[in-house]
Amino acid sequence: MSLLLQILFWVAVVGTVTSGIYCLMVVVAAVRFGLRRRRVDHAGPFMPPVSVLKPLHGIEPGLERSLETFFEQEYPEFELLFCARHETDEGLKAARRVGERYPGVKARYIACGEPEYPNPKMFSLGVMAEAAEHELLVTADADARVERDFLRRVVQPMADPKLELSWCLYLGTADVSNLATELDAVGKSVEMGSGVLVANMVEGGTKFALGVIMVLQRQAFYDAGGYADLGQYQAEDYVLGKRLAEQGKGVMISPQVIRLVVPETSFALSFKNQLRWMQSTRRSRPLGHLGTGLTFSVPFGLVGLLWGLLAGHPIAGLLLLMGSCVNRWLQAGVMLRVLGEPMWVWQTAIYPLRDLLGGVLWVFSYLPGHVYYHGGKFSIDADGRYKEIG
Repeated sequence: MSLLLQILFWVAVVGTVTSGIYCLMVVVAAVRFGLRRRRVDHAGPFMPPVSVLKPLHGIEPGLERSLETFFEQEYPEFELLFCARHETDEGLKAARRVGERYPGVKARYIACGEPEYPNPKMFSLGVMAEAAEHELLVTADADARVERDFLRRVVQPMADPKLELSWCLYLGTADVSNLATELDAVGKSVEMGSGVLVANMVEGGTKFALGVIMVLQRQAFYDAGGYADLGQYQAEDYVLGKRLAEQGKGVMISPQVIRLVVPETSFALSFKNQLRWMQSTRRSRPLGHLGTGLTFSVPFGLVGLLWGLLAGHPIAGLLLLMGSCVNRWLQAGVMLRVLGEPMWVWQTAIYPLRDLLGGVLWVFSYLPGHVYYHGGKFSIDADGRYKEIG
């Protein structure tokens, strides 16, 4: 028992120290980003023609409202392209319905057929990119929701001729009062955003991309290996940004923050979907993902509580657990305020639960398993490539 208690104690102490250091790094990185947003996030005079690419697959609650926000853009010249596998896709039907309400907006609807490589999103993007009228592209996931001046703001960094790709952080948004959905949403805002901003600060610049919203030149897809090669990866957005950065081409995080709508979900489905992305991250950034285990706080606080109860020091154990929660409240509060979340108080309050779930997901990401995506069953190779099964 003595050895077990020592192990529990040192695990709790080390985890408390590392997660505390990480929290301070998040605060510094978030404040830096917030200051930059205030300085440069505005609608400027640079407004080139833009093609907006929206891959679709099925329909979820809130989709039509999210699509409407792109039709409502206050921008001089842009087109919207929507693409799904088949004309009968419910998401494509929803886009057509919305388009009928905005006859003055140029929109096209494409059925691309079954994907020719494992990542169907990348296949749809490739089809739309080739069909687009303009060289400057904005790719946007179906669940992205934006403000009316989004295009005017998000294209501004591309006025720099050295920049080839810019991408946006996002606020996870739950349209329903459902704890599983809200935990998923706040995880997307805080956990994902924190990791991105710390990596950007430590690495001295942006060395990857997240693909909810990207602004890029059409040539960027070719410079990064082409549609077919990118389509072999689950995290095609990360690979795209990484390859461009390695070539010395400009990649940056946009000061614009958008909303990512999280559909109502159960704990089981939420866990399954988040595990898929954790497994992808483990393949894309193996060392970084390994280190992520030391950034969680509440799991170590619970280990500390267990040590305290078994060692006869319950007050010390409770203090370790409470300290871990304060750690996460500080991280979440700063991140949500910087990203502009008006509901930051409630989301900050529940974030320790999300941190605990994140730690569990991290452990499970190292277990063998398969990935299910858009109806397909895949394994992920060591380099992050999809390998279809069955």
